[in-house]
Parts: sequence; structure tokens; C-alpha cells
Amino acid sequence: MPAAVILAAGLGTRMRSALPKVLHPLGGRPMLAHLLETAARLFDRIVVVTGPGMEEVARLAAPHAVALQQDRLGTGHAARMAAPLLAGYPGDVAILYGDNPLIGEETLRRLIAARSAAELVLLAMRPADPGRYGRVVTDEAGDVRRIVEWRDATEEERAIPLCNAGGLCAAADRLFGWLARLRPDNAAGEYYLTDVVALAVAEGLRCRAVEGPAEELAGINSRAELAAAEALLQRRWRQAALEGGATLIAPDTVHFSHDTQLAPDVLVEPHVVFGPGVRVESGALIRAFSHLEGCVVRAGAIVGPFARLRPGTVVGEGAHVGNFVEIKAATLGPGAKANHLTYLGDASIGAGSNIGAGTITCNYDGQAKHRTEIGAQAFIGSNTALVAPVRVGDGALVAAGSTITEDVPADALAIARGRQVIKPGRGARQRKGGATEAG
Repeated sequence: MPAAVILAAGLGTRMRSALPKVLHPLGGRPMLAHLLETAARLFDRIVVVTGPGMEEVARLAAPHAVALQQDRLGTGHAARMAAPLLAGYPGDVAILYGDNPLIGEETLRRLIAARSAAELVLLAMRPADPGRYGRVVTDEAGDVRRIVEWRDATEEERAIPLCNAGGLCAAADRLFGWLARLRPDNAAGEYYLTDVVALAVAEGLRCRAVEGPAEELAGINSRAELAAAEALLQRRWRQAALEGGATLIAPDTVHFSHDTQLAPDVLVEPHVVFGPGVRVESGALIRAFSHLEGCVVRAGAIVGPFARLRPGTVVGEGAHVGNFVEIKAATLGPGAKANHLTYLGDASIGAGSNIGAGTITCNYDGQAKHRTEIGAQAFIGSNTALVAPVRVGDGALVAAGSTITEDVPADALAIARGRQVIKPGRGARQRKGGATEAG
């Protein structure tokens, strides 16, 4: 298998952000993570080139090797930084860009396979708007003669529709030999990776272009391009969900993450957001305007509308989570219900239990989190505060308006509120402005 060098040292000045460009989120994870996942299936070794102060990029790259480009002198210079880590490598090396996260596995396979017919192969595309991409200049036989960057191109060269997509592949020894010979003889005063084409051609070697879909190969250099890439991924994932047997009532309003899993016969109403780490089992209903992240929704459960499921939540089979209910790090057992205006954090709710409107688990004491455990077939009355750590046994009842600070045994009734006092006629006298009784 070949090796890959991924260039990820760019600051992304057009992003206008302190965050390194390759760390900007796409589909719920950094764009570099998308490319690393694809590359790991195809390449024997991977080297990620980062820049100074980009420790977070290096951590994301682990366990792959990392090379540092101390001075940002262009793409060719960045690729050269990987040479010591691949010294003596016996196979081919592909150079890819961290801001091209949507490159598909099939396109990379074609790039690798094309090496059998040419000493140097590169990725190219024909975007509807070529813009400021470098142009690929070919001869009558279709062999690549050179790549010219937009700022260095003539008007005739800028009219060429075939554009450089960035990636290329060659034998390791040849590639690093060409990189060592690059010179910054251009308008930007940088070492262009694309100049290896001219060096290969000068040696009489064949160079070919592998064309791929423009939407897959387009780089991400601005917030607008990031948004366009996000829209593309969302379209793909919505289509995959529909083809997989889920029903999306208004597909364009549903937002997925890269790892969202919807089983057949899941029904998703409009304006639902799936954050990372969500799995929804068959027959579940996710109602409108709900937000789910890091959770599991079991078969036949109902969530929403206007529900929020946070990481660590498991909604049991046939359970109900209603409007304006938030659940975090909690398990709602099979058939349990929390239908209105409730917060359940760091809790376990037994099968068939009912959680009344306005119930909260008071799980944080200012320093640590504590758990609330509610047994099966329990009934928690409306406007109850459960001060953790606390347990409510199977079949227990908690009266509405209670503040529970002690464990409630199974089948018991707990009442923890001030006694109601009735004073007949007080309301009428008060309205007339009369004197009130003491007490």
C-alpha cells in the first residue's frame, strides 16, 4: 500500500478565525477527521504536516506521524517537511490537502491505480466556476505538461476548464527528489507543490490527470465554502437515511452528524437536529424541533416535540419524552414517561414510571454531580425536586410539589411540602381593605 502526506499547516486567513482551518467542524467533527478516516482505509502510513502552535491538530492526527512546517513557505515546502519521516519508503506517496475533506475513497483508489500508467498522477476537476483554481495544461495526447497557478496564468491559460484539485501521487524517491529541487520563482515567492509537474516533464516522464467530481474535490478556504460543503454532506446523509428506510417528513429541515444512525421505520418530523453520537432504533418517532446528541433512542419510543437529549441518555423501548423535557446522562426505562417541562440529569428511571410536569433532579451541589434512582412503576408528582443522591423505590408515590431529600421506600407515599392552611372569608375581607388576622 502507498503512504500519504496530508498538508494541514494552513492558517486559513479567509476563515477569519483563530481556529486552524482543518479544525473547523463539518458534519459534527473537524474537517481533517473526515480525510483521515478515508485515508486510513487506503494508505499504509500517514504523515500530517502541521504548523507552529497547532498542537490540537497534532492531537487530532494521532496516532499518525506529524511533521512540523516551522516557516510557512508554500505547499511544496510543507510537503518537503514529511521527507525525513518517509526516508527510504519503498512505495508510492500521495500528497493530499487537509482542507479537501470530501475526497471519496473511490477517487483516491483511482489516483493510486493510475500510477501504473504514469510516473506522476494528479487529481483534477472541472468546476462550474473555475475561479482562482490553478489550471492544468495538457498536450494533444491528454498528458499533463504543467500546472499554472491563477495569479501566474495568462488570460488564455485562465480560460482552461480543467483545474488542479491538489492531490498527487508518485514514487517516494522521485517525489521527494522533485520537492528538494523546488524554487520560489513565482508571484507569491513560495515553493509550489504543483511545480513538481514541470520537473517530471523535464525528465521526460509521463504525467496524467485523474478527474473527479468537482463537489468532492473542491477545497474549503472560507466560511461560505464550509457552509457549501456542509450542505452537500447533509444532502448525502438525508438521501442515505431515506434509502435506508427512515421517513423524513421535511428532509431539508433535518440536520445530521457524520455518525447519525437511523433504523428502518424511524419517523423524523421537521426541524430536528442530530448531533454527534445518536442512534435511533426501529419504529421510534422523533417529533419536531427536538435536539439529540450522544444518545440512544430505543424501538418505539417517542421524543418531542421540543425535547433535548444530551450525551449519555438512553430512552427505553416505548418510552415517552415530551415537550420541553431535557435529559442528560440518564436512562428512561421501557414504557416510562416524562411528558412535560422536566429536567432529568444523572438519573435512572425504571420501567413504566411516570415523571410529572416540572420535575427536576437536583444533581449538582456546586462541586460534584450526584445520581437519582427511581424504580419501576413509580409515580413522581408534578413540580417535584429530587435532591440527589436519592432513591425512590419501585411503585412509590411522590406527592406533587415535594422536595425529596431522603430515600423513598418501595410502595411508599412521600409528601415533603408545607401543610396547606385554609382561612375562610379571608379573601373577601382582603379585597375590601379590612384588617387581617395575625398569622
